[in-house]
Amino acid sequence: MARLNQIIAVEKGAKTRSQRELTDIYHALQKPALLSGISRTYRPKDEEGETLPPESTKVQVKAEDALRDAAKALTRLFDVVATKDWANREARADVVVDGRTIVESVPVTYLLFLEKQLTDLHTLVGKLPVLDAAESWSYDEGQDVWRTEAVETARTKKIPRAHVLYEATDKHPAQVETYTEDVIVGTWTKVAFSGALPARRVNELRDRVEKLQSAVKYAREEANAAEAPERHVGEAVFAYLFS
Repeated sequence: MARLNQIIAVEKGAKTRSQRELTDIYHALQKPALLSGISRTYRPKDEEGETLPPESTKVQVKAEDALRDAAKALTRLFDVVATKDWANREARADVVVDGRTIVESVPVTYLLFLEKQLTDLHTLVGKLPVLDAAESWSYDEGQDVWRTEAVETARTKKIPRAHVLYEATDKHPAQVETYTEDVIVGTWTKVAFSGALPARRVNELRDRVEKLQSAVKYAREEANAAEAPERHVGEAVFAYLFS
């Protein structure tokens, strides 16, 4: 008795072969000359007349034969696919990660679906934004985001000043030099917030997805190793169609 993975392996070849044979049959049926035959004999008017050899062309393609050939070409394919699909109904396996059963008795068709979805999830996790490692982050429960420690920076303002170089006298006015001075007028307190994730969390999620991917692949292989009793449906189908 074949196993499901063996049936899956031969299915593609069976499809290709039957498609090729059907194409050949179809093309042959489109050539009227192959379906036509003729027989001609010549009889002179009298005994003195010229005699000519008979002419004949045989029928090379018969429609009924073409139907039988089509049935033969497709019967094997019908049986292979039926064997696979019937086996798929019974092929199941548990998805187990680190000894823990995540999902029990999963059909092989669903395992294939799950495998595709996990590939997409792996891509998503790989694109998750990560908190800037140059900052020190803590979780703000109230705002449900990550935040940094408050950092204070001074705000300065340029204030004009005057410096007397020479005092005024009765003969000369005072000489004054003007300049500006940066004076602290306040303090900025900055806190950065982020919706990104710590690198540790992203790595943990990636590891979980990859472990589950491996478990699903293992389960698929196990399910595909199930026995696949042969199913014969093609003969019944074509016995009805072309009888």
